[in-house]
Amino acid sequence: QVQLVESGGGLVQAGGSLRVSCAVSGSIFSFNNVGWYRQAPGKQREFVARISRGGLTNSADSVKGRFTISRDNAKNTVYLQMDSLKPEDTAVYYCNALAANMTSSYWGQGTQVTVSS
Repeated sequence: QVQLVESGGGLVQAGGSLRVSCAVSGSIFSFNNVGWYRQAPGKQREFVARISRGGLTNSADSVKGRFTISRDNAKNTVYLQMDSLKPEDTAVYYCNALAANMTSSYWGQGTQVTVSS
C-alpha cells in the first residue's frame, strides 16, 4: 500500500517562507514522478511542481522563481521550499506520486498552508 505523508504546513506572513515535506513509503524511484498540487477554497486543485525519477523538475508559472522542489533520496522524501509567499498561495497542499506504469496515481492527505497579508 502506497502512503504519502505531508508535513510542514502552517501559518506565515506574506513575504515569508515555508517548507512542506512529503514522505513516500517505499523507494521514491519506484515512481515516475512525485509532485505537489494545491487546492484553495472554492477552486479546483492545481499543479504546483513535480520532480521526475531522473531528477528533472518543472513548476507552474505562478510559482516559478519562488518555489523549489527537491528530494532526499535516502529519506524517500520530496520537499517544496516556498519563498516570497503571497496570500494567494493559501491552500491545502497535496503530494502526488505517479506510478512507473503511468496509470496509478497516489495522493497524500494534504497539509494546510495559510499566508496572511
